[in-house]
Amino acid sequence: MVRRFLVLIVLALASWAFPTWAFPAWAQDHVVNIYNWTDYIDPSVLDDFTRETGIKTRYDVFDSLETLEAKLFAGHSGYDIVLPSNEPSFSRLIRAGALATIDRAKVPNWKNLDPALMLRVEPSDKANRHGAIYLWGSIGLGINPERIRALAPDAPLDSWALLLDPTWAKRIAPCGIIMMDSAIDVIPSVLHYLGRDTDGSAPADLDAVTKALMAIRPYIREFASGGALEALATGQACLALDYSGDVDQAAARANEAGNGVTVTYVAPKEGAEIGFDMLAIPSDALHKEEALAFINFVLRPDIMARITNATRYPNAIPATRVLVQPQLLDDPNVFPTDAVMQRFFTIGPSTPATDRARTRLWARVKAGR
Repeated sequence: MVRRFLVLIVLALASWAFPTWAFPAWAQDHVVNIYNWTDYIDPSVLDDFTRETGIKTRYDVFDSLETLEAKLFAGHSGYDIVLPSNEPSFSRLIRAGALATIDRAKVPNWKNLDPALMLRVEPSDKANRHGAIYLWGSIGLGINPERIRALAPDAPLDSWALLLDPTWAKRIAPCGIIMMDSAIDVIPSVLHYLGRDTDGSAPADLDAVTKALMAIRPYIREFASGGALEALATGQACLALDYSGDVDQAAARANEAGNGVTVTYVAPKEGAEIGFDMLAIPSDALHKEEALAFINFVLRPDIMARITNATRYPNAIPATRVLVQPQLLDDPNVFPTDAVMQRFFTIGPSTPATDRARTRLWARVKAGR
């Protein structure tokens, strides 16, 4: 009895000296903090995850890889799930030790992933140790064909020249041209159009890109990432360099609005970059077990099919095909044919020196001087 009484006294003193409010909130939370691209999930999936697991979700969004990288390289981001593109961000974060390895024993739904697509991201992540494919897509052109033809009836709607040839850009400019605000995403496409190595970093390569972009700079109305979707859907812009799924979302919104705006995605005939967004866990994540549970949840075919139906981006789980809306499954912009896949290219890792040079290039282009 005396011993029990002493224990109670010690516990009482401890609670007085170290009240519950003295401990960080995260130590008491059963939560997963997610940092994802804008408009890149079915919100009801988050509700269902909490309902099934009891794990709350806190969800923030970014609209460029530069924003994501800045958060993670600064450290202590507070996020447990992040979704970097395989190149250059995913591989760069792995090399920096910023991402944790995935314990596949706790992600049994990993088996649902397409081995062929996972093989495509192995150059970025040897043995696929740090992430699973979430969604993927290409970078191309979002266009309003009618408005472009009204200004330039003979414009090459299937080519990068529509944007990158100043002759066409000048004629189309009155109806609004938007450029992605991301050197990471834009520069490889310009290099490809110029017939150069998409990973090119030599001064001659970057000078060629600078010259090409400065030639069309007077005709670019805005540099934006997330905002391009809304501008296309409402008819405020007729041409945008953007992600395939974002353009398809814009097309769906325009159709729902019945505003007479037609939006179409074009994977240019010269070829387009294909990228994979990866489910990954920061090394300093505070809720790794909850993060693993979330990854396992979204890799279920029924859940991933809902995400594809909402975002209009393809996924890497073959079993979703019978659950995806037929109009999306039959749309080559969402699920490209084998012939189109042959025209896609991927980019490789970049060096810090290359990144700095491209950042300077991009700043100059945006400033227009």
